[in-house]
Amino acid sequence: MVLKFFSGLACLFLLGAAGVAPAQAQQKTVSVLAFDNQPGTEAMRDGIRDALKAGGFAQGKALRLVDQSAEGDDDRLTRIVKKAVADRSDVIVTISAPAAAAAMAATRLIPVVYTGVDDPAESGLTATPGTAGSSGGGNVTGVSGVVAPLRQLDLLKSLVPGARRVGVVYTPAQAATVQLLKQLQDAGSRSGVVLVEVLAPRPVDVGSAARSLIGKVDVIYTVADVNVSKAYEALVKVANDARIPLVATDLDGFKRGAMAAIFVSDRDVGLQAGRMVVKFLRGARLGSVAPEVVTRPQIHLNLPAAQKQGVTFSDAVIKGAERVQR
Repeated sequence: MVLKFFSGLACLFLLGAAGVAPAQAQQKTVSVLAFDNQPGTEAMRDGIRDALKAGGFAQGKALRLVDQSAEGDDDRLTRIVKKAVADRSDVIVTISAPAAAAAMAATRLIPVVYTGVDDPAESGLTATPGTAGSSGGGNVTGVSGVVAPLRQLDLLKSLVPGARRVGVVYTPAQAATVQLLKQLQDAGSRSGVVLVEVLAPRPVDVGSAARSLIGKVDVIYTVADVNVSKAYEALVKVANDARIPLVATDLDGFKRGAMAAIFVSDRDVGLQAGRMVVKFLRGARLGSVAPEVVTRPQIHLNLPAAQKQGVTFSDAVIKGAERVQR
């Protein structure tokens, strides 16, 4: 009986000890929501994941990471944002301005970290990027990757010395592209560059629009544009056949035949956004994490494409490039 009594006490002691032991850290949930799958979307996701892992929040026990895309559908975007809020995500990360706007409208209590937004102020997300407390909705902050228009044109002229007339093919219905072209026009008036713009309302119009630039421009510059992206090979063919230098503002255009690219790395934007997320997961208050801008441009060069397009890069340009494809 005595043995049973003390055995019972031992069991109660162990149960009590288990009851007062520190609880395991609660698993955090981060929802990464994209409006669609643009060429840079996965690179941003990779940067976000890597930053979370480096901050001690790898997918698994400490973190539940949910990746979703609306596939370009507004109704689906509304549904996945509502689901992220209903699931009590600790942080919502958005890729693209539409996704950021939808998250901002859906919650004022969950931190929203945007990426893939060229002009957060124009999109109504922030006041002045880089200043604390400038979040548009109090819970909204994020990272944009932007090369200033004047800097873009200066780099363009370094790649194609003597370039003064810059051709751009674009979709008139894409508001972000129209806004960017206005900024480039303003910068061009200060740097002696004239933009020659041609419309491509549909992807099938891209080739003919590019051909209309032959003899009128020194270089063709491709900015982010949905129709141009869908028919980029048509631009490359015109550039090669007419020996017009073709310069992209993203890695996708470079891979598909542009002789050079001037861009901010999408992975770098994702990394910086991921570091913001880590701050919130560690307890940062809403409104305490200021928006940031990645401004350091990368230059990638494709020497075989440059030869087809009639350009020989100087040694200085080649030495200053982050990547040279030979």
